[in-house]
Amino acid sequence: MIPYIQDLGIVVQGWYPLGGRGYTAELLGNGVITEIAQAHGKSSAQVILRWNLQKGVVVIPGSSNPDHIKENTELFDFELTEEEMDRIHGLDRNEKHDWY
Repeated sequence: MIPYIQDLGIVVQGWYPLGGRGYTAELLGNGVITEIAQAHGKSSAQVILRWNLQKGVVVIPGSSNPDHIKENTELFDFELTEEEMDRIHGLDRNEKHDWY
């Protein structure tokens, strides 16, 4: 769906890129994401946000924690490899959450 929308010139936004409403712990604790994060010296959240950015998705993570807000901006000093991107993409369970 994302490439199709982008081909139409529409910007895709990711509104709960870190799981949202009961899914965050599961997502941040995923073994593949954790392994990739450790390889880059980053947090799982940063890897997830970076993955979205590299797909051309504008991310809108929410947080009231100043440390998390700062961490969420520190995404531009590393890049995921194509293999890492594919590994994360392979986690897709074809589930959609929080569609309004």
